[in-house]
Amino acid sequence: MPDKSSRPTAAGGFLIAIGVLGGAIIGFVLGQPTIGLLIGLTLAIAASVAMWLRDRR
Repeated sequence: MPDKSSRPTAAGGFLIAIGVLGGAIIGFVLGQPTIGLLIGLTLAIAASVAMWLRDRR
């Protein structure tokens, strides 16, 4: 059973979902939905990894 006194961890999956959707929408507006999706995914994964590294400390 997890220790109740420890700090709750952050949810990086939310950032990935928002990054993919936001990138696809922005890409669609600019006429390049696939590139927008990939850029949004890349930026969201980078933000999630940064959050994970910060949370590990």
